Amino acid sequence: MSQLKTPLDYFYYWEEKTPTDIFLRQSLGNGQWEEYSWAEVGERVRKIASFIHSRNLSPQSKIALWSANSADWIMVDLAIMLSGHISVPLFPNQSVKAANHVLKECDVPLMFVGECGQEQKFAEWNTANVTLVGMHGCSIAVDHNLAQIQQTFGLVLSNPKAELDSLMTIVYSSGTTSMPKGVMHLYSAPAKVTPSIAKEFKISREEGYRASLFSFLPLAHMAERALVEFTGLYSNACISFSAGLDYFSDEIVSVQPTFFFAVPRLWDKFKMSVDSKIPPEAQAALSEEDKHKIRYMLGLSRADMILSSSAPLQPKVHQWYLNMGIKVREVYGMTETFATGTGCFEDIPASGTVGKPIGDIVEVKLSDENEILMRSEGMMLGYYRAEEKTLSVLKDGWFHTGDCGTYDESGNLVVTGRKGDEFKTAKGKFIHPVPLEKCFSGVPEIEQFIVVGQGLNQPILLATRSESACSLTNSELRDKLKHYLSKINTTLAPYERISHILITQAAWTIDNGMLTPTLKYHRKTIESCFKPDALKCCENKEEVVFV
Repeated sequence: MSQLKTPLDYFYYWEEKTPTDIFLRQSLGNGQWEEYSWAEVGERVRKIASFIHSRNLSPQSKIALWSANSADWIMVDLAIMLSGHISVPLFPNQSVKAANHVLKECDVPLMFVGECGQEQKFAEWNTANVTLVGMHGCSIAVDHNLAQIQQTFGLVLSNPKAELDSLMTIVYSSGTTSMPKGVMHLYSAPAKVTPSIAKEFKISREEGYRASLFSFLPLAHMAERALVEFTGLYSNACISFSAGLDYFSDEIVSVQPTFFFAVPRLWDKFKMSVDSKIPPEAQAALSEEDKHKIRYMLGLSRADMILSSSAPLQPKVHQWYLNMGIKVREVYGMTETFATGTGCFEDIPASGTVGKPIGDIVEVKLSDENEILMRSEGMMLGYYRAEEKTLSVLKDGWFHTGDCGTYDESGNLVVTGRKGDEFKTAKGKFIHPVPLEKCFSGVPEIEQFIVVGQGLNQPILLATRSESACSLTNSELRDKLKHYLSKINTTLAPYERISHILITQAAWTIDNGMLTPTLKYHRKTIESCFKPDALKCCENKEEVVFV
């Protein structure tokens, strides 16, 4: 018998060994929490699995999950495993077009729906042949709901074993360049990598210690699923779920998790909330007791491991957290590698790098063109119904990430941008936009920004106003940005210097196609949308132009 254990194996183990331990906590948004012990989770999961069995689906049917994070999300996922089917998570903010693509490609017969932010577009969903089941937060008409299922269905009493070589899930990438691709993962992926992830990221199951996790990033994202759901199952951690962004600040203070994983946008907002109460110029005089109070106010006073991913963390922001005694560590991984990759594990994490390979489950190297290649124990089986795309990125066991990188003097990996994002100016110079964009990361008056310049004499910066700049007149904002632009350009090579900043009126959102569900930029879409404005901008004598 293999010593590798699947998520189902851990579910059965803790259900029997620690039935009274609280596994899942769901915020109700009023300071109250609904808690579920392993025994209660087991009962609910087994009833949901019984309902799924009653649908008489074909073996290994694809069952969709379209919901914000919740305790129900985890229980439904376990029930899908228990019933022998394949989960297909959708981002709650996924566009209806992308979601319909997934539902059609996977021929989904059954979908569990919670709060997904798409309710107003329900008429556009292609669900005529899909049975809908309501879960936590659902506000649309459904065929069944979990409350009804808990009252009317019995338990699946057996403990069916998931084979390591059987398909567990199809996770659709956020799709920065095209329609999302379905990444197929076998049960062997979490079985092989979860113990190492839990060890490296201190999500321990040592005697007398239980990790406390707060689920913030979408569980449809492979990283959140690997780092929270599966390590939670592995280590008997307690996982808490928010009632929504309006309640998040109070909830994380209440939970004080031992592990927390977020994106740079949240770290920026945390810092801004402190800056609004304590002026930055006064923070140098803060005592250790003051800093502890700040850590508590942010919900991070007990956190052993704090991670950031998805986009580079501004060096100034990173240093601010280190000064506050908050060791935010940047990590890097891919959906295709079950979120395994690299992480900063030094006592004082280095700014601007994503560290070194995780344990002995990942290998990383650079190609001759400096593309980051990875070989992982959590490697995908391939892309669903896309063999050619699979062959184009999986070569000799190495996954070609499409990201470019280099190493710093300590051997830490530095991600320098996406392969193909570079452009050629009219002067024949090739420009890599990410290093230039990092120069503007400390400008508080802009929030979203990218550098473009294909065919232009010089690169230009496309940007949107930050919240703090909304009170400024165009003239005031122009003066501030011209000051920053002048300083930044002195640090750049002549061919890299930004000739203009173009401030767009409309925000870049998921709905208008400029952001992915994980809030990454659709560069080509943004550039195409504002190309006419960019061309006019270059003829303007003003360095800062508004459209």
